[in-house]
Amino acid sequence: MVPGLPLPPEVQLAQRLAGNEQVTRDRALRKLRKYIMTRSQRATGAFNPEEMLKIWKGLFYCLWMQDKPLLQEELGRTISQLIHAFQTTEAQHLFLRAFWQTMIREWVGIDLLRLDKFYLLMRLVLHESLMTVKTRGWEERQIEQLLELLTTEVLHPDSQAPNGVKSHFLEIFLEELTKVGAAELTADQNLQFIDPFCQIAAHTKDSLVLHKITRCILETIVEQAPLAIEDLMDELDTQSGEGEASDGGEESDGGEESDGGEESDGGEESSEDDQDLQDTPPKRPHAGSVHRAEPEADKEQVWDDEENTGPVLQFDYEAIANRLFTLASRQSTPSQNRKRLYRVIQKLRVLAGGTFPDDDVPEKAYKKLLEGRRERKKKRKNRLSTLQPQNEQAACSAGGSEAEASSSDLSPGMKRSRKEDENTGQREPPVKKKKPGARAKGAGVQQPARKRKQPLQSEK
Repeated sequence: MVPGLPLPPEVQLAQRLAGNEQVTRDRALRKLRKYIMTRSQRATGAFNPEEMLKIWKGLFYCLWMQDKPLLQEELGRTISQLIHAFQTTEAQHLFLRAFWQTMIREWVGIDLLRLDKFYLLMRLVLHESLMTVKTRGWEERQIEQLLELLTTEVLHPDSQAPNGVKSHFLEIFLEELTKVGAAELTADQNLQFIDPFCQIAAHTKDSLVLHKITRCILETIVEQAPLAIEDLMDELDTQSGEGEASDGGEESDGGEESDGGEESDGGEESSEDDQDLQDTPPKRPHAGSVHRAEPEADKEQVWDDEENTGPVLQFDYEAIANRLFTLASRQSTPSQNRKRLYRVIQKLRVLAGGTFPDDDVPEKAYKKLLEGRRERKKKRKNRLSTLQPQNEQAACSAGGSEAEASSSDLSPGMKRSRKEDENTGQREPPVKKKKPGARAKGAGVQQPARKRKQPLQSEK
C-alpha cells in the first residue's frame, strides 16, 4: 500500500466492524448495508472475491466481539440478512461463498466459549440462502446453483473444511429446508434438494460425511414418514371439508326451491348430481352455511397447531430408493457405502409399500422384553424347585443346624442371598424405635454412627 493514499472502503468498513466499541460496530454495519445496496445497483463495478473476503473478515470479528446471547442472535440475524441487499444472484452467491471460506479458514481459531454463536451464524446464513431461492419461486436452476455452491465449499474433498463445519452443516440442512419450504415444496423438488447428498454418500471416503448424510438426512426422512403422511392426510381432510361445506350449501339451496314431492325420488338422481358437482367447480354457498362451517375449521386449525409443530417435507420414497440403488449399485461405490445405503433403501421401500415399521417397533420390543423376563423367571423357578428337595433332606438330617446345611448345598450366589435374608430378618422394622444402647444382632450387621444417633435424637 502506497503511503498517503486512502484505504479502500472495504478495508475501512472491516476495521470498524472489528472495533472494540459496540457503537462503532453497529454504525459500521449500517454503513456496510447501504454500501452494498448502492454498489450492487451499478451496472459496472461489482464486488470481486478478494473484496468480499475482506468484508466477511470484518463481519466475522464483529460477531466475535459481541457478548450476551440475545444480542449475538440479533447481530447474527442482521449479518445473515445482508444477502438480500445484493441485487443479483451472482453477487449473492459470491457473498455466500466468501462466508463459507471464511468459516473454514477461521474455524480452528474459535475457542469453546465462542463456538455456539458461530454455529448459530451458520444456521442463519443457510436459512437466508434458502430464502433467496424461495423468493425466486423455487426455480430449478436456482436450486442447482445453490446446492453446487454448498457442496463444493463444504463437502468437497478439496475444500479442506473441518469436521465441525461439515457435521453442523449436515445436521441443520434438512431442518432449515423444512422451516423455509415445507409448505410449498413438492416431492420432486425435495428429491432435487437431497440428490447431491445422495451422490456424495455413494462415493465419499470420509466416514464422518457418510454417517452424517445417512443419519441426519436419509434416516431422518424415514423417521418423519408418519408425520409426513399425517400432514398429507390433514391437507386432504381440509380439502374434503371445504368440498363438503360447499356441497351442503348447494343442497340447502335446492331444498328451498324444490317441493316436498321431489324429495321422494330415487337416490340415483342425487348420486348423479354429486358426480356433476365433482366434475364442475363448486358454486358459492349461502353466507349462513359458510358462517356455520368457519368456526369448526378454525377449531380444527387451532387443534392442529397445538399438536403439530409444523408442516413436514413430502417425499416420494420409491423415487428416493430407486435413486439410491442406482448410485449404490455402481462398481465404483465402496463396499462400506453400499452396505449403509442398502439399509436405507430397504427402509424406504417398506415405506413405499404403505407400511410404517416405526409404529410397530415399540410394541414388538415391549413384547420381546416381557418374553425375556418370563423366560428368566421360569428358569429361576425351575432352579429353586430343584434345590428345595435337597434343602429339605439336609434340614431333616441336620436337625437344629438347618441354616448351615442349606448354606452348604446352595451355590455361592444363593448363600449371599440367604445371608442377606438372615440379616434383614434380624433387623427390627423401620417403624419401631430402638432403645438407647440396643444394637442389632447378627454377624456382619453394623449400623454407622449417623444412623444410630438419629433414633436417639428423635426420642429426646
